[in-house]
Amino acid sequence: MSIPLLEFTPTSQNQRVEGYEVPSEDTPTIYRLTDTSSVADIDEIIWAGYRQIFSEHLILENYRQPFLESQLRNRAITVRDFIRGLGKSEVYQRLVGETNDNYRLVDISFKRFLGRASYGRDEQIAWSIVIATKGLHGFIDALVDSEEYRQNFGNDIIPFQRRRFKDRPFNLVNPRYADYWRNRQLGQYLEGRSFYKVVLTGESAQRGVRQAIPDTFLAMAAAIAPGGINYQRTSDQARNYASSVQIPDMTRESAPPPTVKPTEVALPYRYIPGNPKV
Repeated sequence: MSIPLLEFTPTSQNQRVEGYEVPSEDTPTIYRLTDTSSVADIDEIIWAGYRQIFSEHLILENYRQPFLESQLRNRAITVRDFIRGLGKSEVYQRLVGETNDNYRLVDISFKRFLGRASYGRDEQIAWSIVIATKGLHGFIDALVDSEEYRQNFGNDIIPFQRRRFKDRPFNLVNPRYADYWRNRQLGQYLEGRSFYKVVLTGESAQRGVRQAIPDTFLAMAAAIAPGGINYQRTSDQARNYASSVQIPDMTRESAPPPTVKPTEVALPYRYIPGNPKV
């Protein structure tokens, strides 16, 4: 007996509110199989599906699914089945399923298959139970066969980010793995060592630090190191430079004030007084 989906409260998101904005360059392009009339149009639909589900701007050759492409070109399957096949592929399992926990896997899959973010932690917990009971393939089937998917995309439309208003596309701000996975991979590469931990001193400590830093980083740092004069002076060099600098004498000798003699003027004054006597 399968566990029913837990109840959760939807939150207010752009895709749940009627739009009023004027269509612009931010409006997502809708790729529909029924509108295709040439091989080039079908190619655009296939690449749009790859970008949406794999979230890779450059699709590698080993990411492609030739069998699914052939079936879609021959109209043997619908676009919905093509999207289902991409979600069940080994590429999606390796890139997304194995590098994220169930909560983040739910959020990423909702953005790619349903075109919206998850309704908070409650919905992530509810659908993570589906992943735990049915596995990744059962989870993908539940998303693609859901009523929400059918109402918004049907059988012939590639999923897209619904009402992307004032928000960047999900695939630009949503990396395929979280920080904890990157830290885990880094810890395995360093074999438990740390960049900032030095146990010993002297040559052994320096060797330990160099072993902890990946060789690729050292090579990159050596490649961009500026050449020429070393502008980082030591304290002795700075002290010698300061002692050798000749400071000019900026003092001035005080000159006596100019002498003013009494001068005869017209009345009412007889003269302009001169310098006072001290």
